[in-house]
Amino acid sequence: MMFLLKKLKQPYLIAYLIAGILLGPYALKLFTRPEEIEMVGEIGILLLMFFVGMEINIPNKKSLIIKPLLAQGIKILLSLLFAYFIGRFLGLDYKSIVLIAMLFTFNSTAVVVEFLKKHGTIHTAFGIVILNILLLQDLLLAPALTVLKFWNGEDFSLLNLIFPLAICLAIFFIFRKIRHFREIRFSSSFLENDHDLQVFSGLFICLGFGLLAEVMGMSAALGSFMAGVLVGKMKVFHWLEHSLLPFKIFFVSLFFVSIGLRMDIPYLLSNYRLIILGTLVVLISNSIMSAIFFRALNFKWKDSLYGGALLSQTGEFGILALSIAYKTNIVEYELYKAGLGITCLSLLFSTLWINLGTTFKGHKKNSIKDKA
Repeated sequence: MMFLLKKLKQPYLIAYLIAGILLGPYALKLFTRPEEIEMVGEIGILLLMFFVGMEINIPNKKSLIIKPLLAQGIKILLSLLFAYFIGRFLGLDYKSIVLIAMLFTFNSTAVVVEFLKKHGTIHTAFGIVILNILLLQDLLLAPALTVLKFWNGEDFSLLNLIFPLAICLAIFFIFRKIRHFREIRFSSSFLENDHDLQVFSGLFICLGFGLLAEVMGMSAALGSFMAGVLVGKMKVFHWLEHSLLPFKIFFVSLFFVSIGLRMDIPYLLSNYRLIILGTLVVLISNSIMSAIFFRALNFKWKDSLYGGALLSQTGEFGILALSIAYKTNIVEYELYKAGLGITCLSLLFSTLWINLGTTFKGHKKNSIKDKA
């Protein structure tokens, strides 16, 4: 699949998704329990965010911090409004409406970051705004899951909402302190010539910060990103990117294979009109909503439309919210299957949608000149 897509000049993410569909329980039946692959694949997301943290520069401009806050706030309001109209049209209860709004709120960090790197815009001001929006979405995961648990009858605690926000505020001040440091000195001569220890030290740092963040009620991806930012400032750890790159590629591919494994082919075929219509609604509405808030932040229309295409899909956190909602009987089986199918297809088709948006924009590497 990768050789074929390379010839067609399409991203490898499509190959991973299609491979998951073919290997899944409804085609070749080599894997019948997608959740086992999914647990391993999530390591790929942590490594991906760890690498992004190592590469990114902490922004000095206030606009690069304020703009993502405004953008995500506008998107949440538009998502709630759009979900309300969908719910009224389909006759859904308020819990299902809020769940649909959650699906519109979260995008796929893995997909967007891969395209930002591919187009050479991850280090531009525009790319950093998008990346900060994705990090804010990671932060919003904790309150979203708290709401789902509360609906399930679990004890609601205001601490579950306040604590992650307090931790992130503390991290913000730490980043603000170290952003002017060109290098954090850290002596570890025992790591220099020990390749085995280097690899496992890197994995320990990345996964350890992810675990710590999850225990505190945040997303593990946010924790691994924080680890990457800190490690990126330490010269002694500059070997990490070279040592861990094969692990990142392998585990990220497994993550997208696990999404392909989840797709219920018989259900999709029997309800193809609903699923395709829902996928198009998600892609178009998310693109329009995202383009509107980018334009509201004074980006050019061409850049706004490109950003709208990047943030068109629903992401991996949407799948997590759907799974929790179904297991806790918040939504019925039919809505769960439809939501899962739409989410998976939006991830699959968003790669083509982004390429279309790139063509429309006439976007090429480093076309957005203002470096952060």
